[in-house]
Amino acid sequence: MAAAVQNVVKIRPATPADVEVVGQWGADLVALHHEFDAERFVPAGAATPAKYATFIESQLRRLEVVILVAEDEKSLVGYIYAAYEGSDYMSLRGPAGVMHDIFVDPAHRGQGVGRSLLEAAIQELTVRGARLFVLSTAYRNHAAQKLFAGVGFRPTMIEMTYERDQSRPE
Repeated sequence: MAAAVQNVVKIRPATPADVEVVGQWGADLVALHHEFDAERFVPAGAATPAKYATFIESQLRRLEVVILVAEDEKSLVGYIYAAYEGSDYMSLRGPAGVMHDIFVDPAHRGQGVGRSLLEAAIQELTVRGARLFVLSTAYRNHAAQKLFAGVGFRPTMIEMTYERDQSRPE
């Protein structure tokens, strides 16, 4: 199905004109993660879309960063933010293409847009030197995990969270 989507949806590098929409989607990602686990993930606020848009715009100029958008004949339908990063000893890995954010407009999910964005980002990061690709996904985000596994990602780490109960004596 992804091949059919690629005829309708174009994947291209993001531009400054795209950052307002991407900023809103970044806020939507924040809100979604907060819904998955409010103790672990910060909530989105009124300023989140503008702050995320400003951040994304600052990343557009970085050579190691890949920000791609998917657009149909009418509008943007998704984006991916990824970067080629050096060794990270805290993560116990060498240089890698790191997928930070991916979002597909809910009306366009299940049509291969996410897969197309992932594959295009992998291709772009390969040009930058990446041979290993990593990402994190919310534990409860089963749809994303299915997408990532379908592209070839495999589970390697599980983040665990502990909240200190303030009412419990030490």
